[in-house]
Amino acid sequence: MDKIKRNVLLNPGPATTTDTVKMAQVVPDICPREKEFAGLMKGLRSDLLRVVHAPEEEYTSVLFCGSGTINIDICINSLVPEGKKILVVNNGAYNSRAVEVCEMYHIPHINLKFSVYEQPNLEEVENTLMQNPDVAVVYCCHHETGTGVLNPIREIGALAHKYGAIFVSDTTSTLGMIPLDVVKDNVDFCMASAQKGLMAMSGLSFIVGKKSIIGASKNYPTRSYYCNLYLQYEYFEKTGEMHFTPPVQTIYATIQALKEYFEEGEEKKFARHHRVYEAIHEGLDELGFKTIIPREIESGLVVSVLYPSDSNWSFEKVHDYCYERGFTIYPGKISTTNTFRLCSLGAIDVSDIRDFFVVLKDALNEYDIKIASNKK
Repeated sequence: MDKIKRNVLLNPGPATTTDTVKMAQVVPDICPREKEFAGLMKGLRSDLLRVVHAPEEEYTSVLFCGSGTINIDICINSLVPEGKKILVVNNGAYNSRAVEVCEMYHIPHINLKFSVYEQPNLEEVENTLMQNPDVAVVYCCHHETGTGVLNPIREIGALAHKYGAIFVSDTTSTLGMIPLDVVKDNVDFCMASAQKGLMAMSGLSFIVGKKSIIGASKNYPTRSYYCNLYLQYEYFEKTGEMHFTPPVQTIYATIQALKEYFEEGEEKKFARHHRVYEAIHEGLDELGFKTIIPREIESGLVVSVLYPSDSNWSFEKVHDYCYERGFTIYPGKISTTNTFRLCSLGAIDVSDIRDFFVVLKDALNEYDIKIASNKK
């Protein structure tokens, strides 16, 4: 078989994958209702708990077919009891997406907004909880992927528990990269999709959460059929299968990706992502680009880069130049500021970043883009 062309994806997912993960999808056809396939999913669900150090007697993982946003939908529509509210601690685009889900389902909620350039203020979070004893769910992204800000979820989770609420964190762009311990980090529910930190393929998402709370949610208002957490969990427990057709090939790829995750190891994997992140900053500094999030609150996974002020700058032209040479860069997600993002996700290392900056420098020369004025 011909060697698969390798692209270096510097977008925040899907991520660059290994050839072994790609090839894990090439398997004999199988009906997903076979016991053999149910056994594969049982092992996969157990391994997902291991990634976040979730004790099996207390937590479970529930698989869904869809992108990461399906998890936001499921947790919000499934976990808010009758007559209660959800507090969304909101400092960016993905927390704002949770607010949009609340609005679509007409779920009572508080949109506690903070600057996209800063971490949430914990004192304001606590004051809001004190003033709203009907808050049953506190929700916050672990990592605002639109900017690269890492949020203090351990502290937010502790505040949620102090005031009798459960804590749900969107860990889509951190799970499998930044070490997470759901017990120590006060997380009742976390979520991710296979194509991000696990470096597998798009189409499979999953929620890790407390069995007792999922069981209680059976009696909460049912706001969705396909996206109901209790229904999917109950079907897994009874049959070992997804309620509806699973993404078969993606599951094979995810099983292989998890095997490679455990082989690399949690600490070594995060160390690799972090050195890639440091190499991104080094390359940007050398060229004179300016970043917009203070290093001390960055996740180590995403760097938001300000557009150069040079009138020759065109993100599209630079993107296309890099893309044609095997490197993908990604637009920013801050409505008030023109940025692009460089991310350290995926099966990449420092050598890939150095190769990228050679290409980026060539692109700047090609289009006569000057960025020295942006130096810090």
